[in-house]
Amino acid sequence: MRCLKKSNRHFAKAKARLPLGVSSNFRYWGDEQTIYIKKARGARLEDIDGNRYIDYRLAYGPVILGYADPRVDEAARRGMEVGGVFALSTELEYEVASRICKMVPAAELVRFSNSGTEAVMAALRIARSYSGRDGHVVLEGGYHGVFSEVMWYSEVEDWDPDDGDPEVLPFGQGIPKVTRKLFHTAPLNDADAIEDLFKRHGHRIGSMLIEPIMGNCCGIAADPQYVRDIRALCDRYEIVLIVDEVKTGFRVAKGGAQELYGIQADLCTFAKAMGNGYPIAVVAGREHIMNHVGDKVVHGGTFTGHSVSLAAANTTLQILDETDALQTIENYGLALQQGIGKILSDRGIAHSFAGHPSMLGLFFSEDTPTDYRAWVDSDYEFYDALAPELHDLGILVEPDSREPWFICEAHDMECLGETLDKFELAVDITIDKLPAMQRRASRA
Repeated sequence: MRCLKKSNRHFAKAKARLPLGVSSNFRYWGDEQTIYIKKARGARLEDIDGNRYIDYRLAYGPVILGYADPRVDEAARRGMEVGGVFALSTELEYEVASRICKMVPAAELVRFSNSGTEAVMAALRIARSYSGRDGHVVLEGGYHGVFSEVMWYSEVEDWDPDDGDPEVLPFGQGIPKVTRKLFHTAPLNDADAIEDLFKRHGHRIGSMLIEPIMGNCCGIAADPQYVRDIRALCDRYEIVLIVDEVKTGFRVAKGGAQELYGIQADLCTFAKAMGNGYPIAVVAGREHIMNHVGDKVVHGGTFTGHSVSLAAANTTLQILDETDALQTIENYGLALQQGIGKILSDRGIAHSFAGHPSMLGLFFSEDTPTDYRAWVDSDYEFYDALAPELHDLGILVEPDSREPWFICEAHDMECLGETLDKFELAVDITIDKLPAMQRRASRA
């Protein structure tokens, strides 16, 4: 059994200086389960108690090559020699922007930010300027950062389909009610619902945000025809299509989800994997839209284009573009799916996978959900019980069943074998603890 005595003691101190004892709500896993990291290398973490984990969270996706990758860290050290931050530009901004434009056809012009949230905020502002309309569409289950205009969600956990559409609620307190008027939503993979929304509210809607593979909804993926239909509808109603690639960008393909789906966004956002853990983000898009930045749209930030992050991103993108790193990651994800699938099938446990092998979603249902509403029909109770058992055995996954498992280049065959052995043990422990699962397994 894992020991968390030092983490618990540190939590007791930290909560006196930090709300919930952490710097992000999502790092708080409970008073006795919140962990603090000592160090990380490759695909493994070690907490301050000395517990070691194979990590499938990877900071929600940024660690695409592995923790402390020597190639990226050496580049970052060269970035330090430049001097850091100046509130002035460097030549490296152009070099990184040019590499992004090469990899992503829709990225004709690029502006740097520090986080995915900042990049999406900028994209919405640019879209409002270009379209002249303030409203935007966010698909149910979509996640686009922690700013007020997008911090609304469809409540499906207690939802009864006979009652109509799910209720739209704010993500906690402090979200101005006035921003609800800007927010429109519809389920994924229903182009008719989007067209109806555009017909009724198109005069108020200036942009539509879409993650073709939902990074905070267990990798539920859009149907290719749906994405093509959305592209055509946005063109018809003159609505700016923003493809949010904060998680998929430079992870699922060199050109991100846009490459996989064969579409081009009007605006697109990137962060996460592009710096292998160094803080950097991008808003990019068509030249005639991005040119609203300047006299019309204010965009900036003291720390944007930081020399360390730019240097790290330049090397990370070069590796992803010029080596087989992404194929290595995909192959590992496929092998992991195959191994997990066999373990579950041998026990008669219904399951399915969603998304891309580099950010795979695991569902405990026979059919992969096609939208957020269908997630409620999967057995997330089993996942919720399984995740802590995996933690105790040294496999770090997100406790929330809606988060995908992320893969990096440093996940190797040793990681795979250990993961599958421990996953099998964790499944059996979970079955023993859940009477309903015992009955299913006995019938298998």
